[in-house]
Amino acid sequence: MTTTRPAAGGPTTRPTDLGTGRLPVEYILPLRWSDDDGCAELTGYLRWLSERVSVTVIDGSPPELFDRHAACWPALVRHLAPDPALRYRNGKVNGVLTGIRLARHERLVVADDDVRYDDDNLRTVCRLLARADLVRPQNYFDPLPWHACWDTGRTLLNRAVGEDYPGTFGLRRSTVLAMGGYDGDVLFENLELLRTVRGFGGVESCPPDLYVRRLPPTARRFWSQRVRQAYDDLAMPPRMLTFLAVLPAAVALGRLDRRLLPVAVATVVALAERGRRRSGGRHVFPVRGSLLAPLWVLERAVCSWAALGLRFGRGGVPYAGRRIRTAAHSQRWLQRTR
Repeated sequence: MTTTRPAAGGPTTRPTDLGTGRLPVEYILPLRWSDDDGCAELTGYLRWLSERVSVTVIDGSPPELFDRHAACWPALVRHLAPDPALRYRNGKVNGVLTGIRLARHERLVVADDDVRYDDDNLRTVCRLLARADLVRPQNYFDPLPWHACWDTGRTLLNRAVGEDYPGTFGLRRSTVLAMGGYDGDVLFENLELLRTVRGFGGVESCPPDLYVRRLPPTARRFWSQRVRQAYDDLAMPPRMLTFLAVLPAAVALGRLDRRLLPVAVATVVALAERGRRRSGGRHVFPVRGSLLAPLWVLERAVCSWAALGLRFGRGGVPYAGRRIRTAAHSQRWLQRTR
């Protein structure tokens, strides 16, 4: 997909030689913490980042944590609160849009607080943004406790049959401003942003071998996200219907011939392994991720029914003390309303 570059306001510097020094990139980190358990590790990462790019942290944490962060990072980052005029149900979007509006560079990296870039990643995203409006890397977990290995099955299957959705994007500031931002009253905000850029006619770059590390969640957080992540699939009806059909199909196969169930399991493993081997993925994804993929499919099949119950029985999914009804708008709806 190609487009004429929008002429919106904002920096437009496009150096042709990135060299080996600081990059002309703004790294935007939307943050909302309820405790500071990971503060020391994040501070080390921000110290490393600040030597390479400009860093803006948009911090929606409670006042006591906000003040503590301000004291920890004064020389490392620009530390700001979200714009109070932005009141989307998904607070992360308030932080992202605040950071984009205040960015000092045209080329942006927006990343969740568990994403960890390295020098090659940053340089590659910066280079790709010379020709693209949005760059979509591929995340992988490192370290890899059991629950992160379990969730790796999702990534591998996504890589095998369609698209995976990372916790980070490279963006052009002028493009996001020209399209008027994106809707933050949705749960799956990254998909909403991606579809909005596509609907605007933006150029997307999705190199399958641009691997960016992601820290795993705690096991407690992992379990708390199961139904919420299944709710995201409501934004992709064919995918949601597939997972809703898994349990009835398994029961039908078992009644027809139980020997078909191991065949189905082996097919899922083979599909995940296809995703693992794609574009050098074997270097960052362990084979046990493929072996656990059937368990992830079973989990998603169960949680999809729970997500459906939340959608039609409770009016949406609980999120940060609020309830969000829409997972993400369809591509057709976004194109029709722009």
